[in-house]
Formats: sequence, structure tokens, C-alpha cells
Amino acid sequence: MTFANPVLLFTSIGVLSAGTYAFRFAGPALRSRITFPPRVARFLEVSSVVLLASLVAIYGLTEGAAFAGYARPAGVVVAGVLAWRRAPFILVIAAAAAVTVGLRLVGVP
Repeated sequence: MTFANPVLLFTSIGVLSAGTYAFRFAGPALRSRITFPPRVARFLEVSSVVLLASLVAIYGLTEGAAFAGYARPAGVVVAGVLAWRRAPFILVIAAAAAVTVGLRLVGVP
């Protein structure tokens, strides 16, 4: 993607940066001022888990608009199991990559 107008590009970057900073600042600043009912608080906790799970599903199972094959989901499953067992992060990443690469080397798509 190319931009013909560099002023528009840098203005967009500045506006998005300021908006991101405002959102990140608003959380801690408003945390003590706003109280949610227990039901809403529980919903917000669950929704963050659902959002993370959906991102893992989308990026772990698809490549573009098609199924990514079986090697990548196998690596994601290995990473998930190791993370659940509280393995060190570097081990989780290395094992997931090793499983994915190993399966692709033996011909699994």
C-alpha cells in the first residue's frame, strides 16, 4: 500500500497514536471512579477470554480465507497444552515451532 500524501499518513499515525494512548490512560485513571455491577464485571472478564480464544482460532486455523492445514493447528494445540501446564514461555514457543516444522518436513500441510 502506498500513500500519495505523506501529510495524511503522518496525521493518521498521530491521531491513532493519541487515541491509543488515551484509551490506555483511561483504564487506570477511571478504574477507581467507575464501578460495574457484578454481573457486568463477570461478563467483561468472560468476554476477554472469548476474544482471545477467537483470535487464536482465526490465526491458528486459517491462512487468508482458507484452512491453514494440519501442522499449524497441531503446533497451536501443543502450545496450548504447555501453557496450560505452566511451562516456561520459551519452551512453549520452541515446542510449538518444532511440532509445526516437524510436521511440515514430513509432508503434513
